[in-house]
Amino acid sequence: MKTIQEILDSGNATIIDVRTSSEFAVSHFPNAINIPLDELPKHLHPLKTDNKPVILYCRSGNRSGIGMNFLHQQGLKEVYNGGGLSDMLQYKN
Repeated sequence: MKTIQEILDSGNATIIDVRTSSEFAVSHFPNAINIPLDELPKHLHPLKTDNKPVILYCRSGNRSGIGMNFLHQQGLKEVYNGGGLSDMLQYKN
């Protein structure tokens, strides 16, 4: 299994912030898209057809873990829990 750093370095990942839009507006990881956890099911089709690794993050890693489990249950294979925003920011180049 690849590390999050390797996936980010490849430049071929979808990075999703599953926090609320207000949390996202305050600060977020560069190039992340905001899909709040409760809206993740609405975005399932594009995520499946993109065929890219998906990295989810939130504030602490809890919501992103729930989202990762949901996407795995929906058949996505390469889904990773990036933890909290502070964890993700350690990967910035």
